[in-house]
Amino acid sequence: MGKFLVYAIRSEVDGRIYVGFTSDINKRLRQHNLGKTKSTKGYRPWILIYVREVLGRIEARQLEKYYKSGIGNEILKSVQYKNGTVVQRIEYMFPKHLIAVRFCSELLE
Repeated sequence: MGKFLVYAIRSEVDGRIYVGFTSDINKRLRQHNLGKTKSTKGYRPWILIYVREVLGRIEARQLEKYYKSGIGNEILKSVQYKNGTVVQRIEYMFPKHLIAVRFCSELLE
């Protein structure tokens, strides 16, 4: 059982949110922004708005499914419209599960 990161990215083109999980967030965000993911290719560039570390693929899949559901997706959408950056707001909501995230421009270097 390894560590996985459940993440949400937001398109800077139209604001849509994509949720997924990975063991390497830098590599995965780069893939999204280089157009190597079919479902996100047409909505580049993407910015990282949420990251949560979980133990095991099963927990990651369950959390991903939750955030792709109506209620989970509404939570991600509503967080975007409060004051401050999204990562700071999520840190307030999930302090034990947030990992350090650099600005997306640094992730792409």
